[in-house]
Amino acid sequence: MISLFRPGAALAAGLLFVALPLPSRGEEGSANAQTPSTACTVPAALTKFSNPLPRTARRLAAGLPIKIVAIGSSSTAGAGASSPAHSYPSRLAAELSDAFPHASIAVLNQGVNGEVTRDMIARFDTAVVAENPDVVIWQVGTNAVLRDHPLRPAAALIHDGLARLKPTGADIILIDPQFAPKVLAKPDADGMVDLIALAAKKENVNLFRRFAVMRHWYLHDRVPFERFLSPDELHLNDWSYGCLAKLLAGDIAEAATRSTLTAGIRAR
Repeated sequence: MISLFRPGAALAAGLLFVALPLPSRGEEGSANAQTPSTACTVPAALTKFSNPLPRTARRLAAGLPIKIVAIGSSSTAGAGASSPAHSYPSRLAAELSDAFPHASIAVLNQGVNGEVTRDMIARFDTAVVAENPDVVIWQVGTNAVLRDHPLRPAAALIHDGLARLKPTGADIILIDPQFAPKVLAKPDADGMVDLIALAAKKENVNLFRRFAVMRHWYLHDRVPFERFLSPDELHLNDWSYGCLAKLLAGDIAEAATRSTLTAGIRAR
C-alpha cells in the first residue's frame, strides 16, 4: 500500500515508453487547462538509470516498507500544480503504487520554494537523514542558475551534499534543472546540467535527466512551452509533473528489479 495518494494509471516496469492519460481542457483549472495533445512518451535512453537501486531491491524482495524522501526547491514542493496532489512526489507515490501494488512505499515531499543547494544541505539532517530514507531524490541546480551563482562552488556543494547523504545507505537520485524559458535565458543553464551529470557519474549515483526529457517534448514532439509549463515560464503544470513522475517511477521500477542477485541479501 502506498501512503499519501491514490493510484494513477497502470505502470509496468521496464517499458521503453509510457503513456499518461491527458485531462480534457479545463479539467485542471486555468493554469493547467492547456495540456499537450501527445502521450507522455520519451525514448528509454533519455531516462534509464546507470545504476541499480540495491537498497530498494533488497527491501522489495524482503517485503519491507520503503520510504522515499524528495528534497528540492519549488518544483519539488509543487509550484505551478493545481493542488499538492499533483506535485511530482504525490504523483510518484501513485505511480509506484501501480508498479508495486503489494508493497508499502511512502513518498515524503521535502521541497521548499526558493531554496538553493546550500539551503537544502542545511536541512539534510532534519529533513532527510532523520527520516531514515531508503531512497533520496535530490532536485538541485535551478535556483543557482536563475540567481547567476557561479558554477564552480555549485560543484563543490553537490559533492558535499552527496557525501552527507551516502552514509545513510539510501539509493540516491539527482534531478537536474527544468528545460524552461527562464532557465534557458541564463548563460550557465547548460553548464549546470553538464555539471550535475558529471557529479552523478563521478559519485556513482543515478540521474533523472529532467532537462533532456523536457527538451525532447519541445524539440522532438514540438510541444510548445505553454502546454507543459505554468504561465510563469518556469514551473511545471499538472500534466508535466504527472509525466515526469510516471517516467521516474518507471526508472525506479526498472532499476529496483534489474537483477535478481540482490534478492537473497538481507535487507537493511
